[in-house]
Amino acid sequence: MNTDALSLEKKSCAVTLSDMELFLFPDLMYALVLANILSPRIWKWREDVWFSRREKKPYRRITRLKQYIMDHYAFNLDLDTWGLTTKERELARFHGNLDEAALRQSNALFGYEGDKYYFDIDIRAHFGLDKYEGNVIPYWKTETVEAMDAFRHKPGYSTGAGECVSLAALYASSLFLVADIPLNDIYMMATPLHSQNFIDVDEGVLTNNRRLVTKTMWFNGTALSAQARRALENERVTIVCHQTGHIHTLFEGATIDPAVYQRFREKLSGFLRAGFGVELLGNFLRHAREFQKCFQLRWTIRGADRYVGVEKVFPYEQDSSFLFTDQTRDKLMAEVDGELFHPSPIPDRIILNDLEAFSRSREIDLSNTRDVEDLRGQFSCGCLNAQAAIEALIRFCRVSPRIPVLEEKRFETDAVPLDLTSAMRRDEMLEQMDSLRSRNRMVDMAFYAYRDLNRTEAAPFVKAALDRNPVSVEMARELCDGGLVQTVQGLFEESIYDGTGRLAQPDEVWNFRRGDGLEKALLLANLWAARKPDESITLMVEPARAVLKAGRQEWVFASTKGVRAQEWKIR
Repeated sequence: MNTDALSLEKKSCAVTLSDMELFLFPDLMYALVLANILSPRIWKWREDVWFSRREKKPYRRITRLKQYIMDHYAFNLDLDTWGLTTKERELARFHGNLDEAALRQSNALFGYEGDKYYFDIDIRAHFGLDKYEGNVIPYWKTETVEAMDAFRHKPGYSTGAGECVSLAALYASSLFLVADIPLNDIYMMATPLHSQNFIDVDEGVLTNNRRLVTKTMWFNGTALSAQARRALENERVTIVCHQTGHIHTLFEGATIDPAVYQRFREKLSGFLRAGFGVELLGNFLRHAREFQKCFQLRWTIRGADRYVGVEKVFPYEQDSSFLFTDQTRDKLMAEVDGELFHPSPIPDRIILNDLEAFSRSREIDLSNTRDVEDLRGQFSCGCLNAQAAIEALIRFCRVSPRIPVLEEKRFETDAVPLDLTSAMRRDEMLEQMDSLRSRNRMVDMAFYAYRDLNRTEAAPFVKAALDRNPVSVEMARELCDGGLVQTVQGLFEESIYDGTGRLAQPDEVWNFRRGDGLEKALLLANLWAARKPDESITLMVEPARAVLKAGRQEWVFASTKGVRAQEWKIR
C-alpha cells in the first residue's frame, strides 16, 4: 500500500475504529480519547448535580465517576451491532503491512485463543465468536461517546452502552475532564480480548469495563476480582497508550516517552504484587476454591476445639457483611451452623490456624527460594499437591504482566506534547489540539474520530461509509426501491452527534433509527450503491441541504449540519 493510500486508509479507520484497525494503528486508540475530550457530551457531565460535590481526594473523585458510568452505561458485546466482514477482506486492506502469523497470535478475530486458561473456558464461545464459521468475522467496533449514548434508542437498552475499548476510552477522557486526573497519570492497555486503563493514583487503580479495581480489591480473592485479573494473568498486553504516544508488542517503532513507559512498568508491576501474610493466605483460598477442601479451621465452641472444612465457611460470606479473612472472622463464625463442625480434626487436611501462626512468626518472601521451601513444608498433607498449591499461591501474589519490552523498541518521540489541563475551557482545548495537528499524529487522527467534516477532508469519512457499513445494507435487502427511500426518509430527524459539521456513519443512523438530512442522504447513498452497482451516484453537500443524485433520480434532504459546500462522488 503506497503512502497516500495508507494515509487515506488510516484516516478512514479513525472513523470506524474496528478491533483490527486499532491493532494495526495503535495511535487511533488514544485518538478516540481525545475525540471524547472534545465532545460536548462529557463536558455536560461536569454540570450534573452528581458532580457538584468536589471531592478533595483523587480516589473519591474516581469512585464518584465510576458510579455515574455504572448508572448510565451497560457493557455491550453484541458482535452483530456493526455487521460482518471476512478475514480475507480485512487482510487485503492492509496487505504488506502486517504479519498474518503474528496477527493470529495477537488478535481474537484471527484465531487467538490465549493460553491454557482460555482453552479451558472455551473463550471463543464466551465472547460469541464461535457462531462465526470459516472466514466470517464481525466488525468489532469501538464507539464514540455519542454512539454509546445512542444505544438507549435501540430495543432492549435503557441506557447507553459500549464494549471494553469504548468504556476504556470513556473512562480515560472522563477521568481527565470530570475527575481532574492528569492525562499523564492515565495509561490504556489492550490485550487481544480486553482493554482497560491503569491510573497512577495512590497504589494504582484499574478500570475494568464499568468497574474499578484497587490493589486491595485485586488481591481480595472474590469472583469480581478473579474476573478483573483474567486479562493480565492470561494474556499479553498488546498495546499501551498514553498522552505521549504508544508502544506495541509486535511493532518495532514506538512513540511513547520511554521514561513515562518505564514509570508505568514499575507502577503496574508494584500494583500486581503483594507481600505474603495471613490475610493474603485467606484471600488466596477464597480465590482458589479447588484448594479449600484440603484445609480446615480449628474453632473453640463453649470451651472445646471443633473443626470445620474451610469450603463450608466461605459461602457464608455471600449473605453476610463479615469476612473470613479479617477482624470480623469471629462474627462470621457465629453464623456458621453448628452441625458443620467436627469434634476432632478432619483427616488429611491442613489446620489453617497452624499455617496462619507460621505466617505470623516470620516474614515470608515468595521470591526467596528458602522461604518458599519452608512454606511448602507447611502445605504438606495427603489431600494437597503442595507443589501445585505453592505455585498457585505465588501466581496469586505476584502477577508478572506480559507487556511490550522497552529495550526491544525503537522510539520516535518528536511529537509535540498535548499540554492539556482540566482547568482549560473546551474551546481552549479545541484550539490547542487544532494547532498541534501537523506536529502530533494522535491529535490529527482525533479530528477524524471526532467526525467534524468542517475540520477534515471528506474522503476518509465517505470511504468508511461505503466500505464498512454492512448492517444497513443487509437489513434493507428485502425492501423495494420505493420502500427503501421511504424508510430512510421516515427515520427520526435527529443526529446523534451534537452541533454543526459532525456526522454519523450510515450504520449508526440505521441502528439508532435517527439522523440529520445529510446523514440520511449518505445512508441512502450507501444502500443505493450496494443494490445499483452500475449507477453513477453523487451527493451534493450544502450547509442547509444535501442532494443525492443516482442515475436519473434525485432526492433532497434538509440539513442543519452546516457542512461547507462540496461534492461527494459516491461512485
